[in-house]
Amino acid sequence: MHGTFSDRPALARGSGQRLLVVAGDPDVAELLATTLELAGYRIVAVAAAVDGLARLTRERFDLVVVDATGPDVVELGRTRPTLAHRPPVLLLIDYESLDRIVPELGLGERDYVTKPFRVADVLARVQVLLRGSGAAPARDRALSYRDLVLDDTRCEARRGARALDLTPAEYRLLRHLLVNAHRVLSKEQIGRYVWGDHRGDNAIEQLVSRLRRKVDQEAPELIHTRRGFGYWLGRVDVEA
Repeated sequence: MHGTFSDRPALARGSGQRLLVVAGDPDVAELLATTLELAGYRIVAVAAAVDGLARLTRERFDLVVVDATGPDVVELGRTRPTLAHRPPVLLLIDYESLDRIVPELGLGERDYVTKPFRVADVLARVQVLLRGSGAAPARDRALSYRDLVLDDTRCEARRGARALDLTPAEYRLLRHLLVNAHRVLSKEQIGRYVWGDHRGDNAIEQLVSRLRRKVDQEAPELIHTRRGFGYWLGRVDVEA
């Protein structure tokens, strides 16, 4: 294994971390609160974003889950509150809003799941964000494999000295491949991670092809196809 990756096992459950859930839809709020509590987290739920901000100014939370489709969330995002502790944020957002939201995200500090969401996807992203929040400060965090580097705080990627001009979907795919280096990802796994649903084989193939043309201009090639199974990132001579 090269770069900064290690074989750390994913956490199956929470370990009592304190989460704030902000969701105006009662059904969404109940589903999130119940699911996260059963997964081992301590939950505080509020309906309005302004109430969530008030709790954040008074209390410490390990992570915030926000239904970004709420009517007051956009206005809240324009404020610059003074907080002693800024926890990572998981946004639940409509697919149509991704082009606006993704460039603004400091992935690693914030992440998103598209609506309608799967509970499994929410739990997975919560685990990733909580692990990241216990790592190095955000300004120092980057994912890398050999000379391929992805800087989550700036949403930038480069291969050696060459900057990669990636679309939000290409960036999301590259991040998924980097985090899972040497592991074959199926087209369905890629589709659900990048867009929140499975877009069909042709859409995945085109996306991978575009990313490969940008990443693999230099040798060695890092993005590979496992026919009949999916795609993986890494050196061929060190494939696990």
